[in-house]
Amino acid sequence: MSGYFLYHSIGMFEGKHAAMQAQLDEFTKSWSALDDGQWGYALGQKQAFINGWAELIGARPQDIALSENVTGGLYSILGSLPDQVLKGRTLLVAGDCFPSLHFLLQKLSQRLGFSLRTVPLSQGCAYVTDDDFIKAWDDSVGLALVTWVSSTTSHRVDVDRMAQCARDHGSLMALDLTQAAGLVPFTVHDDVAFTLSASLKWVCGVAGASLLHVRPDLIEQCEPEFRGWFSQGNPFNWNLDQFSYAPDARRFDHGTPSVLASIASLPGLQFVLNAGVHSLWEQNQALTRIIFERAKQQGWQVLTPLSAAERGGSVMLKASSAARAKALVDALREQELYCDHRDAVLRLSPGNVCLEQDVLRLCDTLQAGW
Repeated sequence: MSGYFLYHSIGMFEGKHAAMQAQLDEFTKSWSALDDGQWGYALGQKQAFINGWAELIGARPQDIALSENVTGGLYSILGSLPDQVLKGRTLLVAGDCFPSLHFLLQKLSQRLGFSLRTVPLSQGCAYVTDDDFIKAWDDSVGLALVTWVSSTTSHRVDVDRMAQCARDHGSLMALDLTQAAGLVPFTVHDDVAFTLSASLKWVCGVAGASLLHVRPDLIEQCEPEFRGWFSQGNPFNWNLDQFSYAPDARRFDHGTPSVLASIASLPGLQFVLNAGVHSLWEQNQALTRIIFERAKQQGWQVLTPLSAAERGGSVMLKASSAARAKALVDALREQELYCDHRDAVLRLSPGNVCLEQDVLRLCDTLQAGW
């Protein structure tokens, strides 16, 4: 029994503490040994993490690189694209994309020479509808950055529809999976140029281990400016005049790999793979339906789309004010029910540690304080 409803922030699973501790104990044992096995072990664990992600999203391991975070992965790929993709063209993004990515794009537009077009929130909605995003997508768009599931409303876009739009306009499309990977079933799409995701939410990992998947036919066209010795096919080539990019996604590596976050995230990733995304998704949908039903009964304002095909694993409710939302979060915490708020918006994300009685207790506490 658990009152944890924060999967939009950090994912959990039963036994996470013991599994992570065992994983990190193994790392410290290897890293502290007075022998020469440290890097062999660490890089093997990094590859195990890549292999796990490949299984999760139906990709080839050689098309996946790791980055510290999604912002870093986006910076790496944008700095690698041929000039004609972005220079003098438009980069399209929704107003409800994660702010960190928007901050990066605002600055990069000056140096890379693209115009940043931000689609505003749709009238009467707290998110950008697929229709409005597609209306803003024309032949000037060199790249569209699509957020699969919004962190503020849990609105989910139709990836197939967006991919068709990319084909129609001759654009590249990027997809941020962060708020749904590990919960909503997904397979990499042939018409998505590159895919990004963090590991700390529904994948139940830690901060610092993010995914960058690049479509195989695009890899050889990319020459990352953020590069280093691990960007090569042979990292131990130290001849300054003979640098050449690795033939696969390793070219998006750069300096000495930061492996610890990947190693610490392995137990969570393995849990998700063993439990099965479809099973986790069915459980989540059964629990979120309880919240939707109570919200309808009580007249609470729901920002998340009601259609299961248009939403992720969270339910966002709007309180009368930011102060009211904070008071509700505080009241829930007193009952060992944990969620958060962004201004006046309550964010509720039931996951695999939650049971039906936990969700009912959450709803009863909200009802008493609303």
